[in-house]
Amino acid sequence: MKRVGIVTKLNKPKAEAIKQDIIKWLDSKGIEVFVDTEPGKGYKTILNNIDKIELMIVLGGDGTILYAARLLNGRKIPILGINLGSLGFLTEVTVDEIYPVLENVIKGKFEIEERMMLSVNIRRQDSSVSSHTILNDVAIKGMTARLINLETRINKEYVTTYRADGLIIATPTGSTGYSLSAGGPILYPTIHSIIVSPICPFTLTNRPVVIPDWMTVEVNITGHNANVLMTLDGQKDIQIQDEDTIEVKKADCRAYIIKSPAKSYFDVLRTRLQWGE
Repeated sequence: MKRVGIVTKLNKPKAEAIKQDIIKWLDSKGIEVFVDTEPGKGYKTILNNIDKIELMIVLGGDGTILYAARLLNGRKIPILGINLGSLGFLTEVTVDEIYPVLENVIKGKFEIEERMMLSVNIRRQDSSVSSHTILNDVAIKGMTARLINLETRINKEYVTTYRADGLIIATPTGSTGYSLSAGGPILYPTIHSIIVSPICPFTLTNRPVVIPDWMTVEVNITGHNANVLMTLDGQKDIQIQDEDTIEVKKADCRAYIIKSPAKSYFDVLRTRLQWGE
């Protein structure tokens, strides 16, 4: 590998210090570096050179990886996550492991996991459509302490109209995020499935369901719901209007996450969720 991008968590001095050390190390190997901030010191930005990058290093937590995945937008560029947060299911490599792992990665000695992403389309009555691609989840929520009505269909077949605080539609990668807090299941990250989890439903028998990834979920906002917000990957907010239809399905693209050579997914679960402690 000869061209590497580095994304760092904003406003985290530790991430910036580690980034500078990694840049020096990469420079010593003759590797061109692209950064996610202002160029400075002769380095080019990732945004203007995204198609040149062969590896994306992410310094932060899972939120920073989610941002990087959307930035790559399906390009087959492996992501190496360095965990600087307290809870990270995607950033498996620790600070102490950075350079031994990087040494192997730049030599091409690594394994990746393909993670499915979701395509989210919003259709309005005026026929306008906006499209987005996410790695973790889409959450549709009321902005006040009132129930909202979410008429839900799967593959055009009516399922139910949830009366709830909201609805989460998640990938297996996102199963350990907001969906888990709402009572959803943990799915192994390479399973080909989609989770539909209501948030605090009025009818207690409305439980999370898991569907195959070839199905499409459609949610229609009905019943004069005011102040409904859709949040993508916990980071991007979009105001939703009455009678909007939100369509969620498997995206054509994938995210490519480099696996830690030192730990399995179950090691990560056991550590992050403090099982047995």
